[in-house]
Amino acid sequence: MRLTVQTDYALRMLMHLACRTHDLVTIHEIAERYGISKNHLVKVAHRLGRAGFIETIRGRSGGLRLAEPAEEISVGTVARHTEQGSALVECFPGGSGKCLVKPHCRLKSVLAEAQEAFFTVLDRYTIHDLVKRNPGLLALLVGDAA
Repeated sequence: MRLTVQTDYALRMLMHLACRTHDLVTIHEIAERYGISKNHLVKVAHRLGRAGFIETIRGRSGGLRLAEPAEEISVGTVARHTEQGSALVECFPGGSGKCLVKPHCRLKSVLAEAQEAFFTVLDRYTIHDLVKRNPGLLALLVGDAA
């Protein structure tokens, strides 16, 4: 199973915000910290905001913050949300549907079961679990802002 870049960036953004719960954080700051595209992060932030994972505050003093405590944001829920429409294989929803053996194939059900098992493991963890008691990560993500 491979997650999309959007899911990767969404989880990184949420982890960063979980480390900075007392501050508003800008997309620019997150993009610089991770060395990733600001334009791509704008799309990720928009999607996370619409889903209710983060609050976006506009204006000169604006920024991003978690919409709920990191302990309440399931990694599995975030991954399911950001992976919507991404097909594991062609015969899954979102795939091209081009499959010669589709009418007789049992692979789809096996892969669907494996995909659900993958998300079930992610459901056991929260964003807080990813950042708690990790001084190295906190130093890396928060840096001088701590």
